[in-house]
Amino acid sequence: MTIGLTPFSVSTILSRVRSEPPLVQCLTNAVVTNFTANVLLALGAAPAMTDIPGEAGPFARIASGVLVNLGTPHAEQRTAMLEAALAANDAGTPWVLDPVAVGSLPVRTALAAELLALRPTAVRANASEIMALAGLGAGGRGVDATDNPEDALPAADLLAAKYGCVVAVSGPTDVITDGESTLRISNGDVLLTKVTGGGCALGAVTAAFLSAAEDGEGLTAAAAATAVYTIAAQQAAAGAAGPGSFAPAFLDALAGLSDEQITTMLVSA
Repeated sequence: MTIGLTPFSVSTILSRVRSEPPLVQCLTNAVVTNFTANVLLALGAAPAMTDIPGEAGPFARIASGVLVNLGTPHAEQRTAMLEAALAANDAGTPWVLDPVAVGSLPVRTALAAELLALRPTAVRANASEIMALAGLGAGGRGVDATDNPEDALPAADLLAAKYGCVVAVSGPTDVITDGESTLRISNGDVLLTKVTGGGCALGAVTAAFLSAAEDGEGLTAAAAATAVYTIAAQQAAAGAAGPGSFAPAFLDALAGLSDEQITTMLVSA
């Protein structure tokens, strides 16, 4: 069932993030840590890159939300990811799985399956990664998708129903589903794909928004995270000459995003 996302819902959850800043634990890849942290700070959240065994689990218990991103999963971090996921589940902390390049590379593919079995609150990935995670595709070209979100919707619905999670599929039109209801968001700009961490940081934002969700708001919160992120990208791109000027403008747009901008710019079905 396709439903619509309202500007009021987006603004409400963004307001909660800003008024009660969530502490977001990021077990993420080495390439994107700085950008991810700055994105969270721009939104008003507090980032913590706590990703070593012995610390990851205890921290997940006190964090507001957790991101597990498989971009550069070295051995120690893989252990920490499993530790954090288990602790998050035990503490009731929402956590997001971003299965970067799953399907095309063996170590992370096996790890993604193990983490998925722990039932993340949400999975965020591109279309090829979602299809590979569901066993319905071989994966994309490394971190790049070779499929589109609509093609991946059956796989997303399957994952959502089987693991009780929200699945967000990124693309020109983002598709977010809980296995029963589906939201589509057609905001964003191609410059977001030209900045390292442009996709990965959205996983951290999703974790922040899920931490601000009330019961039954998981789908809305994940979609609101995507909406805020992609609307800010449009705002930043409007005045950017290219990727170099886009990145700082994007952080400014996230920090200054208003209810009025959300109302006038949101494109959702």
